[in-house]
Amino acid sequence: MDASAIYERLRARFAERVVSVDLAAKDPWILVAPEAVAEVGAYCRTDDALRCDALSNLTGVDYKAEGYIELIYHLYSYPHRHYVILKARTPRDAAVVPTVEGVWKAANWLEREIYDLLGVDFTGHSDLRRLLMPEDWVGFPLRKDFVEPDSYHGISTRRESLLR
Repeated sequence: MDASAIYERLRARFAERVVSVDLAAKDPWILVAPEAVAEVGAYCRTDDALRCDALSNLTGVDYKAEGYIELIYHLYSYPHRHYVILKARTPRDAAVVPTVEGVWKAANWLEREIYDLLGVDFTGHSDLRRLLMPEDWVGFPLRKDFVEPDSYHGISTRRESLLR
C-alpha cells in the first residue's frame, strides 16, 4: 500500500484529525493532529490492511520561526512490506503529545530522547525523564533558542577548537 492509499484509509477513519498529506515529498508523509497521534498510531498497528508493527524511528525538529516542534514517526509493516511517515506538530510553548509507548515499546527511549533534547512532554509515558543530559540540566539543547551555559557545576562547557 502506498502513502496515498494509507492517507485515504486514515482520513476515512479519523476525518479532520488526519490533517494533510505531502505525496510530492521524497518520502511522502501524513500530518496528524497531535492529540490523535496515539490513536492513529494504534490503528496503523492493528488494522489488517496496514499492520505497521514497527516504529523504526521517532525524531523531532524545532521550527522556531513557525512556532512549533514537529514529531516524525517512521512506521514499517513487516507483513505487508510498506512504510508510512506520520508527522505531528505541537506548539513550542506547550509541547505536549500523547505517548505511543503503549503501541510500540521502542517509543519509550525515543520519546525520552525527544523530551530530553527538545522538551516535548509525552503524556502517559511510563518513565519520562532525561536520558542524555543530567537530571538538573536547564533547557533543551536541540531547541533553536538554546544557549549553552558557560559552566555546569563549576565545570567549563567551553573548549578550545581542535581545528586550529
